[in-house]
Amino acid sequence: MRAFLKRFVRHRPAVLGLVILLAVTAFALLAPAIHPASPFSLIGKPFQAPFGEYLFGTDQLGRDLAAALLYGARTTLLIGLVATAIAVLVGVTIGGLAGYYGGRIDSWLMRLTEIFQTIPFFLFAILLLAVLTPSIGNVILAIAVVSWPPMARLVRGEFIAMRDREFVLACISMGMSHSRIILRHILPNTLSSIIVTASLMVATAILIESSLSFLGLSDPNVMSWGFIIGAGRTAIRSAWWVCAIPGIAILLTVMAINLVGEGLNDALNPRLRTL
Repeated sequence: MRAFLKRFVRHRPAVLGLVILLAVTAFALLAPAIHPASPFSLIGKPFQAPFGEYLFGTDQLGRDLAAALLYGARTTLLIGLVATAIAVLVGVTIGGLAGYYGGRIDSWLMRLTEIFQTIPFFLFAILLLAVLTPSIGNVILAIAVVSWPPMARLVRGEFIAMRDREFVLACISMGMSHSRIILRHILPNTLSSIIVTASLMVATAILIESSLSFLGLSDPNVMSWGFIIGAGRTAIRSAWWVCAIPGIAILLTVMAINLVGEGLNDALNPRLRTL
């Protein structure tokens, strides 16, 4: 762990990304304490400019944009993390089974994966939400459904590379069960690739959620960054801050996650451990 932290700290952009990500997370967690009132409360005149009476101004209905950003961070991060966790669980399970057992199991599971990959992921998410009722749970489900195939393919490749290694063959000759070999010996050796890919999947999930909210396909009763941009797009020429400020928040958060992912890749990459 100490060696991992040293390698990660040496990656300056990753440290910067981690600081930004921790700050966003802290503001999201402290949103009720910073702004106890509902972010939908009408507290001022519409389209008040930022850095005046209100830090980031107000939107077209007179809602505090700073409060909307705080509560929107909670929604956006929650959806990104939960959707990624579900996608990782599904992808690791399918990819692990396909890569370890091979044969017909591999063939059937990979055909299933290819079916999901042939459909444009964003259009698929829109279709799912058009069929289902727009809500936070359904948004998470839609993002998870379109996000797991790349993880499944990655894990399958890792398991195929691992299943013929000497330590796996030794475990088989000792009579260990398949589940024990997978969970205790192969999976831990693929965690570095899974962690790095999962961190990048969180960034993609945030972008998908923001796009869906922008199109009005998320829960209208829950504040999110995409919802703020979508609601203010009609007044972008006269009140640019309503779209620009949450857009910058999305940009910084996604950039921070990508930087952290790059740092994790450098710190966990076994080829770089001797550098």
